[in-house]
Amino acid sequence: MRNSLLIAFSDLRILLRQRVAFIWLLVMPVAFIVFMGLANRGWDGPSNPNPQVLIDNLDTGFLATLLLEELNARGMWLVGEDERDKAKRGITIPAGFTETVLSGEQGEVDFFKVEGSADAAAMMIEVRLVRALVAINAALVKFARDNPVGTQPAEVDLRAILESPDPVILDARFAGRDPIPTGFNQSLPGILVMFLLINLLSFGAISLSTERKEGILKRLSAYPVRRTELVLGKILGRFLVGGVQAVVILVLGQLVFGVKVGHNLALIALTLTVYGWLCASLGVLIGAVTSNPDRVLGLSIVIGMMMAALGGCWWPLEIVGETMQAVGMSLPTGWAMSALHQLISFGGGWAQIDWQLGLLALLGVIVTLLSGRFLRYE
Repeated sequence: MRNSLLIAFSDLRILLRQRVAFIWLLVMPVAFIVFMGLANRGWDGPSNPNPQVLIDNLDTGFLATLLLEELNARGMWLVGEDERDKAKRGITIPAGFTETVLSGEQGEVDFFKVEGSADAAAMMIEVRLVRALVAINAALVKFARDNPVGTQPAEVDLRAILESPDPVILDARFAGRDPIPTGFNQSLPGILVMFLLINLLSFGAISLSTERKEGILKRLSAYPVRRTELVLGKILGRFLVGGVQAVVILVLGQLVFGVKVGHNLALIALTLTVYGWLCASLGVLIGAVTSNPDRVLGLSIVIGMMMAALGGCWWPLEIVGETMQAVGMSLPTGWAMSALHQLISFGGGWAQIDWQLGLLALLGVIVTLLSGRFLRYE
């Protein structure tokens, strides 16, 4: 084991002395996280708890004010004409709305679609609008019941009724699948998983094939270093490189990008540890069976990019068809992303990631054994 540690830390020192290593380990991943996070800020899905609603209030009465307060209290994000492009739907309160209702006639509000918005959020907005209108109507009915016929309610009367505790509380939430991860909650784990794969594949394969080409591995065979120690040392060296990258990106995620990794840090670290070992083993395996460093670089990048795209690193697998979801969940990147989303976005624990970690660990053991089997000194 001592020889394995010496080989690992020696490889780590050599790699970290190269300026290009910092570009691929830190600069490129952070740039990708920012770009992908800003590009995928939302999918207009019903998972958004505060949809933006354009408000066109033409009424000057107090009923319009109370209605807007109810909408805001029920999870609406009310925006004006200057933020029209952000709105999913719009609500128009017509002029004279308050006077119409207080006179005993039916008052109406207009619920309309904003040009260019998607349809997914419409049902949630409509439900919350109906609940706000029901609350206003209930307050009017209660006032009419408790006061003489013909008494006109004032704003203070209805506000007191609306602010009183509800005898019945409705806990409404979306059923079915978990909300789709968006923004940095998608891009940070996705880009980390992608660059761990690409970097550990390329660094591991290139350095190993270069050392074979330059005769370094052949000279090592003359020392009292067993093949097992050499393979474990090479894998551990690449694994430590991935560890440095993962630690820095997780810290940035918590402090800069607002991704909550601290509440499940132990399981997140375990997931990245198992996945990182698998990636390091794959890099050593590719380097063990190839001898051309230039060819290895291209092969590593192509493999890494394809597995990242198919495994849900660029976009959530929830937005693709069932066939592509099945393909993604057959890849190590898909298993890692599934586990990280459970831990970061969905508040899951060990019970939600045990099968993903089991598959990653099993494949890691298989690839490690294959690396030792196919390693050639020359």
